[in-house]
Amino acid sequence: MYSGVMSANTSERLIEATRELLWERGYVGTSPRAVQQAAGAGQGSMYHHFSGKPALALAAIRRTAEELRAAAERALDGDGVDGGGDNGGDGDTTAYRRIEAYLLRERDVLRGCPVGRLTMDPEVMASPELRAPVDETLAWLRGRIAGIVQEGVDGGEFAASLDPEQIAATVVATLQGGYVLARATGSPDAFDTAVRGLLALLAPPAATD
Repeated sequence: MYSGVMSANTSERLIEATRELLWERGYVGTSPRAVQQAAGAGQGSMYHHFSGKPALALAAIRRTAEELRAAAERALDGDGVDGGGDNGGDGDTTAYRRIEAYLLRERDVLRGCPVGRLTMDPEVMASPELRAPVDETLAWLRGRIAGIVQEGVDGGEFAASLDPEQIAATVVATLQGGYVLARATGSPDAFDTAVRGLLALLAPPAATD
């Protein structure tokens, strides 16, 4: 049992080290040696758990995608949101408040989005296997947001003229563009301005009272 626990811990350290290195250096800069040093693991341990760098990178990307999805789901589900009304959303939380909670949730803005950053990595995007978790996560996010907007439209919270898929794409684009602006200026202010501008455009009359 002890050896099994140690083995699991080594695997976790390797995945977490790879996640950090992918975020900071990209795929090319994430060398097996750098991963081993960051994880405090030997070459033999690494290749015991993973067949090579692509397999380890895939495990790391999948973990990053899973965590982003879980964090987004908590906000979009309305957990901890003090929303009013009874149209849209889970419980008494409105569709607008759920989108607001997602847009305003705590983020390390200057580091950027770990999934969004992967879309700018040519090696990741050139590999169908490595790219798949990125594409799936972004597609899930657009679909999830579009579904919430549709709930708001159906409940009369949002104007019937709103296109849920267009709004969802705009939300995701605003976030990713906000990260870029924040990193370019060295300040999260640009991100916050973009997000609050979008919320002002989306806000139904009831949400501005």
